[in-house]
Amino acid sequence: MSFVGGGARLTRARWTLYLTVGVIGLAVILLLAPLVGPGAHGRGVALMSPRAVWGDGIDATIFWHVRLPRTLAAALVGAALAAAGCAFQAVLRNPLAEPFTLGVSSGASLAAVIAIRLGVASVAGTAGVGAAAVIGAIAAVALVWQLGRVGSTLPPATLVLAGVTVSMFCGAAALVVQATADFAEMSRMLRWMMGGLEWTQLTTVARALPPLVLGAAVLVWLGRDLNALAAGPEAAASVGVAVGRTQTLAFAAASLLVGTSIAIAGPIGFVGLIVPHALRATVGPDHRVLLPMSLLGGAALVVGCDTIARVLGQLPVGVVTALAGGPFFLVLLVRGKRTSALWRSE
Repeated sequence: MSFVGGGARLTRARWTLYLTVGVIGLAVILLLAPLVGPGAHGRGVALMSPRAVWGDGIDATIFWHVRLPRTLAAALVGAALAAAGCAFQAVLRNPLAEPFTLGVSSGASLAAVIAIRLGVASVAGTAGVGAAAVIGAIAAVALVWQLGRVGSTLPPATLVLAGVTVSMFCGAAALVVQATADFAEMSRMLRWMMGGLEWTQLTTVARALPPLVLGAAVLVWLGRDLNALAAGPEAAASVGVAVGRTQTLAFAAASLLVGTSIAIAGPIGFVGLIVPHALRATVGPDHRVLLPMSLLGGAALVVGCDTIARVLGQLPVGVVTALAGGPFFLVLLVRGKRTSALWRSE
């Protein structure tokens, strides 16, 4: 199965141009997003004065303690999910592969729900629930890996089927746990599973930064090997790529990104699907530029969606990304069926 398209050969000039545009665009969004918020009485949109940010008033407090941490967290989460989706699609050679379809997000959600039900949130706060989510993501990855592995290889079809199976089981188990919870616990579970950044602090961003940087660096470093792997394991092996090692490293790094992002914001869907596909059509399929651009594009997307969520009345950002991602997923599926791109094997 292949979805690697054509396009002009990647040159240093094109690589520099794409990344320069991406960095500048993200920087503008990061500067403007914390200044935007709901208007008076929650109606319309209000733009905070940059001068007020450096004062001692309520605007400065809102900016530094609420909006800035939330914006930075949104950028990290978006970058992580988009890069992970890009890597999963290359490793599995499946354009519909993303953290949700592989069961990683569902495993993290189940672990978080169990932690809330056992009272971890009351003892350790959101950090305890986040730690449980990371453990759940790791457990889901290990299970999917074992179920999908055939000998020393990872056939894309079996891995995706294993991911869907684990995702369905974890989703059902989470519902069972919710059914045994009281009203307060259920409310907290539902709020967390919708994905949100309402209570993010700068300390949370600082704790999440090292694993996110590590995972992103590994994926960017594997860019050339992922190009070969996206054409198939046989083709990759023929040009000297260590297929098993590349698959393992890419899968581990992508899972680290997903687990950490879920620990920050809960499960946020469709980012790993939307961003790589949109950028692949713009900058081409070369992962040496596609992965860095996915990091930048994912950050910009989630920051934008979170800003919209704030303006519309403190909606969870996961709701906004789902509303945008659902139609995108359907369009992608219909187009794939018409062109047989999703079902063509090579």
